[in-house]
Amino acid sequence: MSQPALVSQRFVARLAAVVCVAWVWPGPAAAADLQPKTVAAFDRYVTLTEAGIDAPGGPALWIDSLPASRKQEIGDQLRNGMVVVERVVTKDGTRDIDIPDGLVHHWVGTVFVAGARLQDAVALLQDYDHHAKIYAPAVQRSKLLTRDGDRFTVSLRFYQKKGIAVVLNSEHEARFVRRAPGEVRSRIHSTRIAEVEEPGTPAEREKPVGRDGGYLWRLNTYWRFVERNNGVYIQCESVTLTRTIPTGLGWLVGPFVNSVPRESLEFTLDTTRKALKTPTR
Repeated sequence: MSQPALVSQRFVARLAAVVCVAWVWPGPAAAADLQPKTVAAFDRYVTLTEAGIDAPGGPALWIDSLPASRKQEIGDQLRNGMVVVERVVTKDGTRDIDIPDGLVHHWVGTVFVAGARLQDAVALLQDYDHHAKIYAPAVQRSKLLTRDGDRFTVSLRFYQKKGIAVVLNSEHEARFVRRAPGEVRSRIHSTRIAEVEEPGTPAEREKPVGRDGGYLWRLNTYWRFVERNNGVYIQCESVTLTRTIPTGLGWLVGPFVNSVPRESLEFTLDTTRKALKTPTR
């Protein structure tokens, strides 16, 4: 497997930065139920993806696995301040992994922050109590729930408006590990995502988990921080699960599905870079 949200013009990416990608549909759609077969297929996809990420002797960064000429080209782009994002697909051997009644969105992106320090980049991601400020308005609330060494549990409320407004309450588990001198990795899994009805009103309530609009059912992100070339490379790989495209909306949703995750991840990583370059929170 080749080898790191939020939406509209920015949401899934800002959400992705926080814990790396989210998803919303551009208009109303019928409710969707998350099926056990969908969860099982997604879990299989994640298991195979993580096996590739954890493979012994693997590259520190996705770009390290590229041919020399391509690596040089992307390295130059990163050092010139660009965000590099690529679609990723995990296969079961040579076979595609079918996700019945669901869609997997899998992307990897990288930025380079010249002059940054590894500990500052990691501290930014771990500063969950301030994510609502850093990534507003996509993140309305953020709170560190527990910390046990390098293991965190956090609560985040995401907001997006694109034709319709979507608010999601979510909880996540994050684990950080130092793999080698100058390299830290983080794995962040959503443990609960609930769509909110009538947010901010006395009638506010959560829809039953998995019985909602299907805008975001699962969110996994995999971060890498590598200190080299007098700066820090930050990579975020995101794997998210949403409902399938509603019947009759392919002409509208298709282009949205193809463009938003990329734009979102680009914005997320760029926002993280800017926050590191102006560390006033």
